[in-house]
Amino acid sequence: MPSLTNDGDVSILYLDEPDASDSENRFNPEWLASVNALLDEVEASQGPRALVTTARGKFYSTGADLAWGAANPGRIDWLLTEIQAVLARILVLPVPTVAAMQGHTFGAGAFLAMAHDRTVMRADRGYFCLPGITLGGSYAPGVLALAAARLPARAGHEALMTGRRYGGIDAERAGLVDAVESDSRVLESAVEYAHGVAQTRGPVLGEIKVGLYEPVVAALRTPVTGYNR
Repeated sequence: MPSLTNDGDVSILYLDEPDASDSENRFNPEWLASVNALLDEVEASQGPRALVTTARGKFYSTGADLAWGAANPGRIDWLLTEIQAVLARILVLPVPTVAAMQGHTFGAGAFLAMAHDRTVMRADRGYFCLPGITLGGSYAPGVLALAAARLPARAGHEALMTGRRYGGIDAERAGLVDAVESDSRVLESAVEYAHGVAQTRGPVLGEIKVGLYEPVVAALRTPVTGYNR
């Protein structure tokens, strides 16, 4: 399950287990509950604080747990609703957030990354991809609203309409991520940036985020229906 460590005033939330080998960090009920509990810890902290999310190995996250969905077809709407709730929480967290994408970032994992204030991706390996169109899967209104708010219009359109896999350099050029770094620098760079903005943590930051993204948050917090196929 995910875990939390601290580097001074920066909390680092690892999306994988410490001893997992190339975990895909898929979103299922247990994983989501763990992430929410760790976000509770971050929000309960005192003083300056920033949050970095990352993982180890080949994957940042490949998104929704399709195996769990196949085993629980009647609960897919519920799972997608819970995923969107976490995205909304990250989007307006009253703490500055950075996604350090050291590996493949697909589907709901990509939506998770774009909900952060800043995204840093590995330059030489790993893909950023929204593969719904190639998998024959539609997107809920909440995540489409998130993409429209957080991605450049033409780049977001291409990413959603084609399912293209973007390497780090191309993702940065398109504006899908904010920065790229070498493998050894992805997390380091994210933490450095986070230290620089940790003092902005607080109610005012949260209010600004809510003001910017209120319609997106409302869409993300609307229960998902119609995916129990």
